[in-house]
Amino acid sequence: MKKKIRIIIVDDHPLFREGLKTILKRNAKYEVVGEAGTGRKGIQLVKKLEPDLVLIDMALPDLTGIELIHDILNISSGIRALVVSMHSKIDYIVKAFQAGAMGYVIKESAADKLLDGIDHVLRGNYFMDTSVSQEVVKKLAGLAPQETVETTGVYDTLTAREQEVMVILAQGLSPKKVAERLFISPKTVENHRSNIMRKLKLHSTFDLIRYAAKLGLLDIDLWKE
Repeated sequence: MKKKIRIIIVDDHPLFREGLKTILKRNAKYEVVGEAGTGRKGIQLVKKLEPDLVLIDMALPDLTGIELIHDILNISSGIRALVVSMHSKIDYIVKAFQAGAMGYVIKESAADKLLDGIDHVLRGNYFMDTSVSQEVVKKLAGLAPQETVETTGVYDTLTAREQEVMVILAQGLSPKKVAERLFISPKTVENHRSNIMRKLKLHSTFDLIRYAAKLGLLDIDLWKE
């Protein structure tokens, strides 16, 4: 029997947690192994239960969603964090991704978007609601003209293949998916990714996405929705 995906829900509204569990029951491969109404209780459960995915509300009574994402990823970088929040302000969303979240779903969209978002996140891709995705990319791309010129100069130091790999990674695809698209090995993609990060002095996939957005290389229609 195939192992189920273990999920923890951290949200301070019991009725909404019940709603999320009802949605998750639509797919038999998902299993809710724990739920918490506070960030600290969520951290305790993550340490104890070692989930594959944590669904996180941005507004908790003791911690912010940003703090909780940081704490969870410090426990294990392999855990996926997906935010399910009533907050749709762009700054909230950008900060969530910067903290390490892989997906962001607005609560009112959860019934339609949650399972799709989880599927993308578990495959190593980024996910945003259709309603906010374009605005987030625009936010990431906002910078002064001089900074764009300086950024372009460094980008030109990449080889043609590295530029190709960077553009596809910036679409939110995992290295495995990039390898399939370019007909190369995942190891080769990882090597290109390491060279790109070193040359551009980037530290995370989100930094890479932001960099690509600054250069206008990111096709927002290809962002996972």
